[in-house]
Amino acid sequence: MSASETFRALHGSGLLILPNAWDAASTVLSIAAGAKAVATTSAGVAWALGWADGATPPESELLGALARMVRVAGDTPVSADVEGGFSDDPAEAAGFVRRTWETGAVGINIEDADGTAEALADKIAEVRAAVGSELFINARCDLWLRGIGPVEGRLEEATRRTALYRAAGADGLFMPGVTDVETIKVLIDLGLPLNLLARPALPDAKGLEALGVRRLSAGSNIAAAAYGTADRLTRGFLADGDSKPQAAEAFDYGALNALMKP
Repeated sequence: MSASETFRALHGSGLLILPNAWDAASTVLSIAAGAKAVATTSAGVAWALGWADGATPPESELLGALARMVRVAGDTPVSADVEGGFSDDPAEAAGFVRRTWETGAVGINIEDADGTAEALADKIAEVRAAVGSELFINARCDLWLRGIGPVEGRLEEATRRTALYRAAGADGLFMPGVTDVETIKVLIDLGLPLNLLARPALPDAKGLEALGVRRLSAGSNIAAAAYGTADRLTRGFLADGDSKPQAAEAFDYGALNALMKP
């Protein structure tokens, strides 16, 4: 079974938990910890490249980072967060996704953000035409994450957007920001494998799986936590020069080094 077939099959039953990686080392750690697939966090990748989330790093840097992640992932499927395709033009967005596919990534997240549903549907259709049927297209709808529109109308709008994305060729639906169980049930009934973003208010993995959720993403959480740890240790070291906290929290050097691939 190819990586793309494996990735698609992982959405067929059960709950696919994606820790979200941001560079080659975090990719290797995710796989060593037991991740069945790896997805990138666009925020984490941007930070690792020295850019703010939402900025547009040079394409060569983005694709280079992704290619390194794919290389160390080996046979493990990799899906890339391409934000909105880094262009308002559907053909240009599809061209970027095509080059993403050529690195070896087998899936993408592509988002409507604060744009229109019709604009994202056009991009999805162009991507499908440019890449073909093997790429798993996860359509991200930001109604809840960005608080778009009145709360009482969001489910109706989500239903409308999902229909557009599905007709355009989307394989999955990502609804970050949703935590309410009754809302989750309605979204599941829309017919695309539902992906949620990890939030403290969500049910645990067993509860989500029982509801029928097919994918749970950490997003930028783990990357931010890693940088939080680095910040705390750095500040402590600068304050007193004590290396004991570093040694206590460090991943074993030999074990980490052994995970890396030449």
